[in-house]
Amino acid sequence: MNILILCNKSPFPPGEGGPMAINSVVTGLLDAGHQVKVMAFNSEKYHVNPDDIPEEYRRKTRIEFVDIDLRVRVMKAFRNLFSDESYHVQRFISDAFAERLAAVLEQERFDVVQLEMIYMTPYIDTIRAHSDAKIVLRAHNVEHQIWERMAKKEPLLPKRLYIRHLARTLKKYELGVIDRVDGIAAITYTDAAFFRGITATPVIDIPYGVNIDAFAPEYETAEKPSFYHIGSMNWRPNEEAIRWFLAEVWDKIHERIPDAKFYLAGRNMPKWLVKTKRKGVVVVGEVPDAHEFVKQHDVAVVPLLSGSGIRIKIIESMALGKAVVTTIVGAEGIQYTEFEDVVIAENVPKMVEAVCRLYKHPEEAETLGRNARRLVEELYDNKKIINRLLIFYNELMSGKVITEL
Repeated sequence: MNILILCNKSPFPPGEGGPMAINSVVTGLLDAGHQVKVMAFNSEKYHVNPDDIPEEYRRKTRIEFVDIDLRVRVMKAFRNLFSDESYHVQRFISDAFAERLAAVLEQERFDVVQLEMIYMTPYIDTIRAHSDAKIVLRAHNVEHQIWERMAKKEPLLPKRLYIRHLARTLKKYELGVIDRVDGIAAITYTDAAFFRGITATPVIDIPYGVNIDAFAPEYETAEKPSFYHIGSMNWRPNEEAIRWFLAEVWDKIHERIPDAKFYLAGRNMPKWLVKTKRKGVVVVGEVPDAHEFVKQHDVAVVPLLSGSGIRIKIIESMALGKAVVTTIVGAEGIQYTEFEDVVIAENVPKMVEAVCRLYKHPEEAETLGRNARRLVEELYDNKKIINRLLIFYNELMSGKVITEL
């Protein structure tokens, strides 16, 4: 099978959620013996020097880039207030990308064109005009839900009204475009259920998968466990979550356990966080090896209040045998058993209690880590996930009634 994957950002290096999710499919399809070609946008926000990508990866994926300027333009953003068009989507419309895509489709026949995220759907017409390939939308999130949740939690009225506008126009676009693709591969079963409820387009849930052999778990928990969060801080739900956790939760934890340490790692740390003076908080910033950072600590804290899709860093922490404390939103899309695989702490008192309990009972953190690893082996092994995706592709191509896998 020959698959073209269109990406809003490069899958390599897989240093944050979106690229990691894309890369898991790219490498999984290649490992399964299929041909893959990648076309990706290259922006100032997530810029990749093609020469820095390993030669073997470039050769196998035949990756190529089209530059795009994704900087927010104040006047364009303001004028969008008087429009029903999604500003989020408009920013990804590029004549240069459409022209290059058309040329690629004319030169080569593909069985499937997979669109990574809703922001690549403006190119559906170009694909239809130059190819008979099946078009599959890989929905990393239900995108408008992220913005609806952020709007509800925004305290400033002008900003809340603007975010509501962004959510409304994105929702209109998202719900309209899903009927124009041949299939939807949602990243969580929760999102898949949402799409099935509003469209006749065939839907499957294809979660983020890990190469089990690449994650060597370390279950031993320190006598005084350390807590950590790792994630790109230019994703608004991550910054929102950490701001809430530090302002509302951490000081209460530190009052009860003064020796507790909370380590923060990830790209694009905002200035307010870098300058924080909160006791017990260590801002590490971007780390050269995420796995090594996780292995150095004991319990992941993922206090998400908004967002959609699956939390890749949670899956990876679980694969490395770490206990996870998160919210219902954070664990959304993960097929967990509460207090067996993860700890759900939905408000300030529960979050404080969960962190303090695991600090005082490290043996419970170790048990959670072992259970988490077992869950990942059962449900998030990339080989199993890619096999399901290929069955979905084949059913789309054959025109059979799609079965719920």
